[in-house]
Amino acid sequence: MVSPSNASNASNASSNAANASPPPTRRESFPGPAGALEVLIDTPVAAPTGIAVVAHPHPSQGGTAEHKIPQVLARALQGHGFLVARPNYRGVGASEGSYDGGPGEAQDVLAVMRALRARHAGLPLALAGFSFGAFVLTLGLGEIVEDGASIAHLILSGMPSGRLSETLAYDTPAVAEAAPDALVVHGERDERVPLINVFEWARPQELPVVVIPGAGHFFTGKLPALRTVVEGYLRRPRPAQA
Repeated sequence: MVSPSNASNASNASSNAANASPPPTRRESFPGPAGALEVLIDTPVAAPTGIAVVAHPHPSQGGTAEHKIPQVLARALQGHGFLVARPNYRGVGASEGSYDGGPGEAQDVLAVMRALRARHAGLPLALAGFSFGAFVLTLGLGEIVEDGASIAHLILSGMPSGRLSETLAYDTPAVAEAAPDALVVHGERDERVPLINVFEWARPQELPVVVIPGAGHFFTGKLPALRTVVEGYLRRPRPAQA
């Protein structure tokens, strides 16, 4: 039998945990294939129930781990109990090395993911990326599957695919085999990656695309809508494990 005082204490503890603020972001150095990587770590209030890596947009366009959209993605994952790592790619921030056009950056993300899996064995894995960061994740998915990692959540926002200009095109790998329930979210009015490009990439994979009405590439004024979409995806029922 639980005494009234004990029940009250338990209720207060639960309420305090629910209202507690998560710890502040901290910076760590992880070994990477091109040198040390600066990684921003966001931890949940309670013990983590999963691990996540968030990939940032293109360095030449101001992309860093502190970009507003990686921060939105990280906060959503953190709020769902994930320990979230936001690496600065090689040559960005305090990370060593130099820009590699995608493949090297994918290896940076893989290095951080592997370190987290070694520290937190058995926890579900989530991956999220914006723009160039989403493309980077697609480049690394094959190795992630070869590592034996099961991807609980894959979030690709503002992802480039196909020809974007006369001099720039992305041959973005398919993801449906590794992550058949990936979230692909794009702005209706994306001025850098036309929505039709994403449809053409997703169509042969039979992947749905969530479109945020009126949103441009950087989701300016639409970040709450982006977070709502991500939150809904993270809350979706997960299939029972065989």
